[in-house]
Amino acid sequence: MIEHAPGLTPVRVAIDGVDDGLVLLLAARARLARLAGRLKAQAGMRGRDGLREARIRRRAEALAAVVGLAPGTASGVLGVAIGAACRAQGLDSDLDQGGGADAGRMMPATMHTHATATPSPAHSLLRLLPPPRRLAPLLKVVPPAVQGRLLERAMAKVLAGPLAGDALEFMAGRRLGIEVSDLGLRWVVELQGERLLVVDAPAEATVRGTATDLLLLAGRLEDADTLFFQRRLVLTGDVELGLTARNLLDRLPWEKVPLGLRIALNRGARFASAARTAYHAKA
Repeated sequence: MIEHAPGLTPVRVAIDGVDDGLVLLLAARARLARLAGRLKAQAGMRGRDGLREARIRRRAEALAAVVGLAPGTASGVLGVAIGAACRAQGLDSDLDQGGGADAGRMMPATMHTHATATPSPAHSLLRLLPPPRRLAPLLKVVPPAVQGRLLERAMAKVLAGPLAGDALEFMAGRRLGIEVSDLGLRWVVELQGERLLVVDAPAEATVRGTATDLLLLAGRLEDADTLFFQRRLVLTGDVELGLTARNLLDRLPWEKVPLGLRIALNRGARFASAARTAYHAKA
């Protein structure tokens, strides 16, 4: 009988331990979710953050793929946990507005049907746009000093909140490289006083990615963990410095970024992503 299979008992004991750990972790997550709900209520925030929930599930799916777990399993477990947290906060726990075959999914299945849909006129026009790497020769005519000043101004606006506090103290005297691989652009930034400046010095750690992926990160359409797990962002050099910078990206107070800049980053990221998808479909 299976009950007496050699070695089965200790394996089942180990499985029971893992199950107990899952329950404890889910209980800890529920408590944190209730705390988050109270903090949101005190801040006057209402409703669910669909973009954050989608990022959480994408990150879980990416991590699952790395460790050999079915992405749907990880996403499904998190979907149950998110639903429980929403009910605890008195929020609607069904973003799909109905069950059916896709019950439990956070995003409607219709979001995944674009691959077989008839291309729209806008999609056809996007196919005509060249990929960013074709623009690399044109950018070489822009003096590096001008590029540096533009980057410094952009960082000052996006990171105004962290710069005003102490969130960037870890960067004091440290040099972080930013490399846009398909555009052939590379900068090294250093925190001097209360400003992030572009410097002419070797980087201690470098974050490298394509223009589209970096824009998706800046526009909060992708989270840092997902991009790193999928190797769309690559970290080299001082791992501790790079990971601290990555964690900062996930904690950026997006609501404190000027509204006009938020809209520009979001729309720019969506446009770049759509153009890349259209170009790859043409290829």
